[in-house]
Amino acid sequence: MSLFSTIKSVFGAADKKPEEPQELPSEEYQGFTITPAPVQEDGGYRVNGVISKGEQSHRFIRADMLPSSDSCAAEMVRKAKQMIDQQGDGIF
Repeated sequence: MSLFSTIKSVFGAADKKPEEPQELPSEEYQGFTITPAPVQEDGGYRVNGVISKGEQSHRFIRADMLPSSDSCAAEMVRKAKQMIDQQGDGIF
């Protein structure tokens, strides 16, 4: 491997853009719409999604990482429901 190839491979990893979150089917809960959108990152999927009601929406991002997109989406929905129970319209 040439010196240039080595340098390019080291710095090329830093240029790698994270993939866009893939929105999964929404779920209705107490008048709110919960839309999970796990973000694939190194080591798994980050809990991410949107909680909306009418014209208002709240981006929901957590530090939690899970091994699969499905388990991540289920965790996002669980946490979103808990947040809705605790804060209601105060989310917005």
